[in-house]
Amino acid sequence: MDLHPTYGQNNELCALMCPNGCCFPVVNNIIRFVSNYNYANSFGLQWNTFRTTQLDSQTGLSVSYDRLQRCLGGSLACVKDRLILEAGCGAGRFTEILLKAGGRVVAADISSAVEANCLNCQSFDHYWPIQTDIVRLPFENNQFDLVICIGVCQHTPSPEKTIESLCAQVKPGGLLVLDHYTYGYPVTLSRRLIRSLLLTVSENMALNFCKLMILFLWPIHKKLWEKALKSSFWASVRNKFVKFSPVVDYHDSYPQLSPGLLKAWALLDTHDTLTDVYKHLRSAKEIFNKLSSCGMINIETSYGGNGVEARANKPNI
Repeated sequence: MDLHPTYGQNNELCALMCPNGCCFPVVNNIIRFVSNYNYANSFGLQWNTFRTTQLDSQTGLSVSYDRLQRCLGGSLACVKDRLILEAGCGAGRFTEILLKAGGRVVAADISSAVEANCLNCQSFDHYWPIQTDIVRLPFENNQFDLVICIGVCQHTPSPEKTIESLCAQVKPGGLLVLDHYTYGYPVTLSRRLIRSLLLTVSENMALNFCKLMILFLWPIHKKLWEKALKSSFWASVRNKFVKFSPVVDYHDSYPQLSPGLLKAWALLDTHDTLTDVYKHLRSAKEIFNKLSSCGMINIETSYGGNGVEARANKPNI
């Protein structure tokens, strides 16, 4: 897309114009190719509310680093000096790691979460935040050495169209990394019922409902965890309760989190799983087949993390 900048009275960049007369505003140093109002509104509210909750730089842990490194195949060596598109960047838990590793990062999100990302990462060089739709990216194809999309595809209207768009952005010889929820994702009865309700109310009301739910249910989660450590009977009771409760509980998955962070992550991801408009599930084979149909090679898919994790290269011309 051939865009031309326009400047305001104080010589600040205020918009980009295309040859056809389309105008894309620049607000708070972020180019806006879409409005703030779309299917990802709840994620925008979520990541601006919990802007630093999952940043390794704030927790002092390496949870996000470890996940990103695993998705990349075990090393961040492929990041340095590479032009990277992070599609669905959220608040920046992976963005800051990519930047610290020497990447040149275009951080894109369809929601206002990109504002949280900008606040968290604006001090880095070689960082460009934009608000845009993954399936209508404002770039020519074959532009990026590395395209990363973690925790996102399953929440888009069509994961297949999303993957097609991501593949198109990878340079010949470049790498695509993504993950996707898979079958068996814990969509319990309580979560299905509450999600169907929360999708009918405003984003703020849904968030407040989740806060109240955590207020009442988290003390039970915490107490049952403490008892389960001492008794197999209570371990069995806790296991049944966790399967019934709509609250996301990370006592087992991330025991390194402090009690305060365990509660904060419980609220964040309970809201995440109860307010997403789209929640698609795909198998490793389905992801492999889609990447193959897009012409990708060296495709690796495995079950891990939040479901399926995949890597693939675009063949050299």
